[in-house]
Amino acid sequence: MKLPQNQLKGVGVALVTPFTEDYQLDLASFEKLLAHTTAMGVDYWVIQGTTGESPTTTAKEKKVLLEFAKKNNPNNLPIVYGIGGNNTENLLQIIQETDFSGITAVLSASPYYNKPSQAGIVAHYEKLAEALPVPIILYNVPGRTASNLTAETTLKLAQHPNIIGIKEASGNLLQCMEIARRKPEDFLLISGDDMLTVPMVSFGAVGVISVLANALKAFNEMTHLALAGDFAKATEKLFEILPLNDLMYVEGNPTGIKQLLAEMGICSSQVRLPLVKASQELTEKIRKLLKK
Repeated sequence: MKLPQNQLKGVGVALVTPFTEDYQLDLASFEKLLAHTTAMGVDYWVIQGTTGESPTTTAKEKKVLLEFAKKNNPNNLPIVYGIGGNNTENLLQIIQETDFSGITAVLSASPYYNKPSQAGIVAHYEKLAEALPVPIILYNVPGRTASNLTAETTLKLAQHPNIIGIKEASGNLLQCMEIARRKPEDFLLISGDDMLTVPMVSFGAVGVISVLANALKAFNEMTHLALAGDFAKATEKLFEILPLNDLMYVEGNPTGIKQLLAEMGICSSQVRLPLVKASQELTEKIRKLLKK
């Protein structure tokens, strides 16, 4: 079920989930975020990735967020929906209970904590790919999952007709290059690290699934410059953004990006436990850099 190659190119934004001060969904702020990211020129939305605090949203809330995004999508942006976890059978049940109308693809993080072998990772993804009525994008983020999808594993999974790409957040550029060198032509290599997007595009990535794209138009401009082959200007933008990016993760994700969005008046900085709001020190640093 391969997609047209340009459908998930460019900037995918890993949307945050806005909460009220008493930890309830804030759909009014979510609507502002959808409008803000659309106006900035993102190419598609990712709903309920880890930046959307998927570990602490309920099944009902996930459905509400997905349906709300579908109904507030005037530009008909493609929607990628997060379905991942470390219990394969449970995910198969979730797939059965999900309405996939309006969903372009699913993003699924490699199983965390269990630390499966590469053979286990392959078997897990093949089960999901066979059950899904839409294509699946692999998500390799060893810093969160404690296991790595090797280049060989990714390339093996790339042969499956319903596995269309990978969000690569290993930080290992040599591994990403190996995937780019040997992957099928229509398999999408997507940066999963905002600050590695420009170099990854230089050797074959088709774009990024981004945290900073929730807030910064400059990030979208940087990515599109790189995709147009203007790496000099893209790198200028990258270096402008770099100091702010460092602040996004020092107290956990999406703590930093939510504080940045709060400073911009888009949503509150509220996150759900075990995450906590940005400290005063971090808030002041973000505020200072944003003014620049």
